Amino acid sequence: MRSEEGACIYDLDKGVVLQVGKGKGSEALVPFWKRIKINKVQIESVAIDMSPAYILSVKTNAPKATMVFDHFHIIKKLNETISKIRRDLYNKEKDKVIKKSLKGSRWLLLKNPENLNLEKGEDSRLEKVLETNTTLFYAYYLKEELRELWNQDNIRDASKLLKQWIEEANETEIPQLKKMVELLTKHKTGILNWYKCNISTGPLEGINNKIKTLKRQAYGYRDLDFFMLKIKAMHQDIYAKCG
Repeated sequence: MRSEEGACIYDLDKGVVLQVGKGKGSEALVPFWKRIKINKVQIESVAIDMSPAYILSVKTNAPKATMVFDHFHIIKKLNETISKIRRDLYNKEKDKVIKKSLKGSRWLLLKNPENLNLEKGEDSRLEKVLETNTTLFYAYYLKEELRELWNQDNIRDASKLLKQWIEEANETEIPQLKKMVELLTKHKTGILNWYKCNISTGPLEGINNKIKTLKRQAYGYRDLDFFMLKIKAMHQDIYAKCG
């Protein structure tokens, strides 16, 4: 369940889009929940972003379902935090040399280390940026540490890592990171539920990109039902197999 292109609901088992609701609030999910109740479907688990409206909607309509907060969404939030830290530092920096290195460093900071282009010297450029700015160094280190949260052997180890991350982020006294701490602390259970139900909204990334393409091609569909049919058409073969 994702919100970037409206309430997009995807069946992870069958690999099909179930519904695209208008808007990003809980009202967009009402038709879906009606279908669920009419057909007496029992939902066991839900992968969801941390939208308060969606969280409340799931708790209200599927209270027994295990709610898993999508780890891609969490990393995205942290990347946005790092981007804001870099931007604020750039705007405040007076040293022209440091300011120049900060200007082109956004994608280097957001890239995973294994994806850095060594031939283009991206590793050296990143190292230089981190050496000249302690705040970015801590933020980058914490970004990489949080990525390991989903690589632990079990939920107990993951819980320890998350607790340690929260403590370290708090100790940095970086305001933007403190906001991330509040977010992760509030949603700790749903984050760690990934170890109970290994699901995510990852498959919806491709769907969202296709939806964006459809909207660009049609300059926006006014008829939501027609738009939904266009989206379902992308999965016609899958729907046929699923009956």
